[in-house]
Amino acid sequence: MDSPPSPSPARWFKALRRTRLGEPCLKTYPLECVDLLQRARVAFQAGRTLEERFRLAQLQAVVQMLEEHECDFVDALGRDLHKPRFETVVSELILVKNEALHAINNLKKWMQPLNVERNLSTTLDGCLVVSEPLGVVLIIGTWCSPVQMCLVPLVGAIAAGNCAIISPSQYTAHTAELLHRLMPFYLDNECFHVILAATSDLPEVVELHFDHVFFTGNREEGSRIAQAAAQTLTPVTLILGGKNPCYVDQHCDISITAQRIAWARFHNAGQSFVAPDYILCHADVKARMVQALKCCLMRFYGSDPRESRSFGRMVNLEIFNRARDILWRSGKVAVGGQVIEAEKYIAPTILTEVVETDPIMQQNVFGPVLPFLAVNNVDEAIAFIKKQEKPLCVYAYSTNSKVQGGNLIVVS
Repeated sequence: MDSPPSPSPARWFKALRRTRLGEPCLKTYPLECVDLLQRARVAFQAGRTLEERFRLAQLQAVVQMLEEHECDFVDALGRDLHKPRFETVVSELILVKNEALHAINNLKKWMQPLNVERNLSTTLDGCLVVSEPLGVVLIIGTWCSPVQMCLVPLVGAIAAGNCAIISPSQYTAHTAELLHRLMPFYLDNECFHVILAATSDLPEVVELHFDHVFFTGNREEGSRIAQAAAQTLTPVTLILGGKNPCYVDQHCDISITAQRIAWARFHNAGQSFVAPDYILCHADVKARMVQALKCCLMRFYGSDPRESRSFGRMVNLEIFNRARDILWRSGKVAVGGQVIEAEKYIAPTILTEVVETDPIMQQNVFGPVLPFLAVNNVDEAIAFIKKQEKPLCVYAYSTNSKVQGGNLIVVS
């Protein structure tokens, strides 16, 4: 049955054909996205999301969906990213479930008004802060954590009493199809919807005027989203990638440090917003650290990571080619370096003799490549980090009480 033509800019939207999981084909056809937004607005304005009972039911439905379809999510992420079952369960499903359970356990407290201390001008008043939902929010997910970056913001939106429209990344087609297929069976069909918009069309999506936009992606795309949102004064939350430094002090447990860095950098084939992007290693322990990482990679993925069921692949050829080209033009390969274009495979790679002007230090790299730079002390490392753009996070490993060791330091 043909749908009536949708008004611009809805004609730019692409929807996922409802297929079986084994049929990941994306069907492009006009979708009346304006009508979806209107349906969500009507539901919100009717007060559908205001009651605690409704929010709890939706949060419980998210948990139920993940539990009942764990194998489907494992399969979808395996198809999209060659992601091992363990990584999918730990970094995608359990993380989202824990977020939802935390919201369920705290929802009543969060919904209660907060008393505010009175001052001279409000002495005779009763002062309260009452949290109110914004309305209909747009959640734009990313391909490197396609379940987590769609459903964790959704949990927050539900807990706050909002309606939501989710746009998963087109790069992870199987996962997007699964979300599109499952969510109508678990969540309220008037309040929550899944669409798919091409990356280049996302600014036009934002121009439909949501009440909030939650975006995860790179800085270039984030800038376009922010500019589009500014046209309608829509508030935006941007989670943007950056080059995350990792300082390794001469006073640290080399073995434990190597294991943690190897896991953080090479899980999901290095495709993570919070992975360490480069190592600032004290010169006295650099050789030992490289050797320890080599041993960790052998233990994690075997002598040939290509054959390991625990090692992923690049999401598509565009990301693969970019990471490969940067790898070939930077430093010296100390470990790994093998690439197979037909499989979108890049071996876990460690680069030494890297300098600040190398391409890998100038561009964001989503891939299993870890460059090493030598420093003589923590002050030199801090000075180097301050010269760069502010990262999403910083890692430091040290047993020295003057250096914050083994912790994630959020600086943005």
